[in-house]
Amino acid sequence: MSSADNTAPVRTLTAAAPVRLRAIEVRLLRLTLVRPFETSFGRTEVRVVPLVRIEADGLEGWGEAVAFDEPLFSAETVSTVRHVIGDVFAPALLARSLASVGDVTTTLSRFKGHPMAKSGLELAFLDLAARSRGLSLRQAIGGTRARVPVGVSLGIERDLPTLLELVRSHVAQGYQRIKLKIKPGWDLEVVRAARAAFPDILLSVDANAAYTLDDTMHLQALDAFSLLMIEQPLAHDDLLDHQALQRSLRTAICLDESITHTRAAAHALALGSARLINIKIGRVGGYTEALGIHDLCLARDVPVWCGGMLECGIGRAHNLALASLPGFSLPGDISASTRYYARDVLTHPIEVAADGTVEVPTGVGLGIEIDRDYLDEITIESRTYRA
Repeated sequence: MSSADNTAPVRTLTAAAPVRLRAIEVRLLRLTLVRPFETSFGRTEVRVVPLVRIEADGLEGWGEAVAFDEPLFSAETVSTVRHVIGDVFAPALLARSLASVGDVTTTLSRFKGHPMAKSGLELAFLDLAARSRGLSLRQAIGGTRARVPVGVSLGIERDLPTLLELVRSHVAQGYQRIKLKIKPGWDLEVVRAARAAFPDILLSVDANAAYTLDDTMHLQALDAFSLLMIEQPLAHDDLLDHQALQRSLRTAICLDESITHTRAAAHALALGSARLINIKIGRVGGYTEALGIHDLCLARDVPVWCGGMLECGIGRAHNLALASLPGFSLPGDISASTRYYARDVLTHPIEVAADGTVEVPTGVGLGIEIDRDYLDEITIESRTYRA
């Protein structure tokens, strides 16, 4: 990336006119994965997906909160999202006029934590604001790409042959980067076999905080496999140990869970704790922080990419808009709808082209059409909060 590219994109994060929200709905969906997805912290077969829908001035906006049932990836859960939006965030937002995503951020900023719940609301508001102006999400945030390169994240499998066959299948589908989940006991042998079978692919690994600094010598062995990155090897809230580990590795460390806001990203870069950053809208609390991290890294020539959280099509559409920004120079974990779910909540599922890219939706707002009948069919709970 050249220094000439390091200009923050022009954005329109405001509605056409200030609005008073009429309703905020939290809807829980039940989706079964086509294949169980296992990481170092657990195995997921069924997702309860919290969606957020807002209404104002005859328009609506949709967001997705990416919490899981249990506090394994982060402290938030589906239950905490439902509680904090209904009991705290919704009353605060319904009580005032909102002109921009920044107004949502400011209103919720006095409440500590709960970035996934906050993100669901920010995403929904930007969708509504973009619709009010006749803009796509990509246009609203200043995205520059019509198509974005994507990779795929492959979980821990029952045996090595099964994993290698999955790698082969996804390489054949065109995915530009393969990421392997690792943990102690499922790491060096796996990576060695994958690299031997596929010597030329862009390959990375993700530990989801499974190791400690005592494992430094073990992790140094990964330097032999020409990896793009080692993602979040150490504790979910750590920066200092990652600094020490990065100094001892040739392979770049990428931070995920540790980057909870723009300030954490700035600290990580200042310390040298990572050379790459994974930006997840849900993890950092919404567009305000995600765009702030992007702009910080763009100005410093630090590559970023868009991570995934097993989203349905609504969260995936937001991810595609985010990944259209100029700083996203690496393939993200966006993937096709069918990678995770036999049927998505969209009338036209997101698909990966043979060249390993996905088209960024161009319609207003999210730019995709939600399959309302199917959405109702898989909804297990819906709560609406009104002004």
